[in-house]
Amino acid sequence: MFATYAKPQHGWLRRSAFFAFLLSLVAGPLLGQTVFINEIHYDNTSKDTGEAIEIAGPAGTDLSGWALALYNGRNGALYRTKHLSGVIPDQANGFGAIAFGFAKSIQNGSPDGIALVANGKVVQFLSYEGTFTAVDGPADGMTSTDIRVAESNSTPVEFSLQLKGTGTAPSDFFWSIPTPSSFGAPNANQVFGTAAASPPVLRICKIQGAGHSSPHKDEQVSTRGIVTAVARNGFYFQDPIGDGDERTSNGMFVYTKSAPKVAIGDEVQVTGTVIEYIPGGAATNNLSITQFSQPDRIQTLSTNNPIPAPVVLGAAGRQPPTKVIDNDRFAVFDPAEDGIDFYESLEGMLVEVQNAVAISPTNRFGEIVVLTDAGAGQQLNSRGGLNLTPHTLHPQRIQLDDSLLPGDMPAVQVGDALGHVYGPVSYRFGNFEVLVLTEPVVESAGLAPETTALVGTAQHLTVGSFNVFNLDPNDDDNSADVADGQFAALADQIVHRLRAPDVLALQEVQDNTGAANDGTTSADQTAQTLIAAIAAAGGPKYAYADVAPPDGADGGQPGGNIRVAYLYQPARVALIGSVERIEDDAFRRSRKPLKAAFDFKGTKLTVINCHFSSKSGSPPHFGRIQPPTNGGLAQRLAQAAFIHDLVADLLTVDPNANIVVLGDLNESPFPLAPVQPPPGDVLQTLTGTPPILFNLGDAVDGDLAYSYNFQGISQQLDYLLVSSALLALQPEFDYVHVNTEFPNQASDHDPILARLLLYDRPD
Repeated sequence: MFATYAKPQHGWLRRSAFFAFLLSLVAGPLLGQTVFINEIHYDNTSKDTGEAIEIAGPAGTDLSGWALALYNGRNGALYRTKHLSGVIPDQANGFGAIAFGFAKSIQNGSPDGIALVANGKVVQFLSYEGTFTAVDGPADGMTSTDIRVAESNSTPVEFSLQLKGTGTAPSDFFWSIPTPSSFGAPNANQVFGTAAASPPVLRICKIQGAGHSSPHKDEQVSTRGIVTAVARNGFYFQDPIGDGDERTSNGMFVYTKSAPKVAIGDEVQVTGTVIEYIPGGAATNNLSITQFSQPDRIQTLSTNNPIPAPVVLGAAGRQPPTKVIDNDRFAVFDPAEDGIDFYESLEGMLVEVQNAVAISPTNRFGEIVVLTDAGAGQQLNSRGGLNLTPHTLHPQRIQLDDSLLPGDMPAVQVGDALGHVYGPVSYRFGNFEVLVLTEPVVESAGLAPETTALVGTAQHLTVGSFNVFNLDPNDDDNSADVADGQFAALADQIVHRLRAPDVLALQEVQDNTGAANDGTTSADQTAQTLIAAIAAAGGPKYAYADVAPPDGADGGQPGGNIRVAYLYQPARVALIGSVERIEDDAFRRSRKPLKAAFDFKGTKLTVINCHFSSKSGSPPHFGRIQPPTNGGLAQRLAQAAFIHDLVADLLTVDPNANIVVLGDLNESPFPLAPVQPPPGDVLQTLTGTPPILFNLGDAVDGDLAYSYNFQGISQQLDYLLVSSALLALQPEFDYVHVNTEFPNQASDHDPILARLLLYDRPD
């Protein structure tokens, strides 16, 4: 029943006319029947299988005299014809379907087409993956109609493109993206007849509503808007008029899974089910995004329309709140006061951040945190950052993301100006963000890494702390610390920025094979690689001390056997005995402290290197738990209490003992009012009442007291505390800002450094 002709145009017409004459004697006129293409499958993952085209129409229709003509869209030529037969059964309200398989492949598009022909006359000429004009065969001279959905080599087997909706003619239905095939029967969500009601047509603002969840969640609705941005798996569209209510967003995201067939400026009608999508799932405590997910129908109504003007963020438009993320646990939707409500009211809409200024460097995900209006009216520190305070988590922060850029976000550092940036508001990884549509033009603020003024002398010993960010020499564990230059960068900072401290406490040292979970626990190769890099950078010869943890005992990255350790200069200071790994239930599944005693010209210095438990489990600042909890706080309080008691015992033996407690304590220096109870002050627990330890960071101008940048907030996580005997000798202290403000980081922490007077006699 297949026919292939050397001259398809003339031969096909001659034979069709002959068939038509014969069939008119048998079947009578057919062209008045409403028969149409109802389902298509032409491409799938792996080898194409089950390729077919389904015809639907009124029950009892005899398909003798009908044919399917397949066209190559690249040249417009007919490449295969299949003559049809059979009578359409009554399967649903007087309608039914018959499927026709194709043993030889239906071409895979870009574009290709199908003509449905009755007695030589084209009833439909459809195409997929574009349009074209036929040059021969029954559709000669006709331009195809693109069904605007397609399959690909990732389409699952036994899926197909199908008509859905309610009606009796092809114009009543719409083509949907690939769904499980139903060849030989009416499609899922296809109703023949007129009984079923069409979904309500709503404006986007009514779908979004004044809240964090749509009032039409899980309902099928239809709406229209102008496409404002196109992603690889969906698009943003926006009502250009809106309702004038700042509480309701006029924009929305449409998830299509594969690349959508729309362009910026298209006016589209979207019909589908409204969902609340939670990025990463509910366990992340992320907020949800109101969106369509693989909607039933996307219809382009017009093209080249003006784009809705973006909402200006800043003094010239809407000002983000500056104090409160949420203070009512979502009881009141209040965009004027609550930052979390403010950004929700703009979800999916185009916004413009005017005179954006960076308060974080570009991170490895292509994100930058900024403020509007060049930070005007904000209490920025002297290096251009925004410091953590006890009473606010700074809801005015705006995260920029490069997901919609054709290239990468430019590398910026804190204080750099980015001009006006615009794009739709989205939400992911616990943050609202603006997906910028054009690359920001950066004006550098010229911020430079710091170099400490504190160096060791004949009387002074320098002691520092440095979190070296999961350091290991195994470049085959998904982090190439050697090849990527982390060892070299750390060494350069230790030698030239910290000026080679006499004793350097390290955190996040991994074993020799890093994240390779192979039972290795020794870090001797990690240490020697760093020591060699320091020497290559012109630094002194260091010695290394640690105690390897039991395999998998101390938490951190699986397989890495993270630990704290020491580097020290034997030419300047001697290690007394060996280092001591401190065990206690407070440090269960956490890094164990390491106590060491050093001799400097006959003076003993005891150092306790700590890396308290992480904030793992903390919900996002802009998450569904408000106010957010402080993950791991109970364990950090227990750890602080244990170290306090340990120091108290040492001071009982020797009240004049020279003791340093230092490291990454994973906690702010004050309780945070915007964070949920239970209350707890880790630093106060560690120092005691009355204090037996004293935080040297307290003597630093609070403007510069930070060692970490978390989502645009500069804050202190790393500490160096001393006993009263050392405090009496007027120690000096420095936060050395070399990493947290810059995109090319050796670590995500800045190191800290103290200079201690331990020998008061001239040499």
